[in-house]
Amino acid sequence: MTTKITFTLPAANIIGAAECVLLGEFNDWNLDKGVYLTKQADGSMTAEVELTAGKDYQYRYLLSNGRWVNDNGEKITSEMHGYPVVNCIVRVPVITETEKPAEAKAAKPKTVKAKPAAKATPVITKDDLTKVEGIGKKIEALLYKNNIQSYKQLSKATSTGLKAILESGGNKFSMHNPGSWPRQAKLAAEAKWEDLELLQKQLKGGK
Repeated sequence: MTTKITFTLPAANIIGAAECVLLGEFNDWNLDKGVYLTKQADGSMTAEVELTAGKDYQYRYLLSNGRWVNDNGEKITSEMHGYPVVNCIVRVPVITETEKPAEAKAAKPKTVKAKPAAKATPVITKDDLTKVEGIGKKIEALLYKNNIQSYKQLSKATSTGLKAILESGGNKFSMHNPGSWPRQAKLAAEAKWEDLELLQKQLKGGK
């Protein structure tokens, strides 16, 4: 049994490339069997692939400029050609068939009130917050821990709140100045990567 899986590569991971190919264990890492992603309105790229349920697959993305990149999902370190490589991994869930209900023996049918549909729990995709100037991997992990996991969430944060989060991590974090982070995150959330790059040059004192 197979199930359709959607692969999404964020716009921030594609900068400098016009096309992207999905390669992995499901197509033997063969470029001739590669799946080309389709660009979306927000700048990201997506592709749908039918995969066998109950299996795990490693994969990566090859950009048209020759660069290999990963998405923001789960990672795994594997050995390829004698070298350790960090690949993405997708775990395809097992789909179980619902058992057929037994035939009713009652002579008179019963009226059953329909239950209201359960509300879907919103899923927040973790953005790569290190795209914001001043945020490294350790600060990103600290922000994730404090429920700031996306550009949109970071853009709505206040300098006071961000300073409090940094101070909670100790002296090595409290020395950082988060004043420009919400402004940068707002540009990233709107996929205005050229404007973000220009702002970051200004912050670094560049031309």
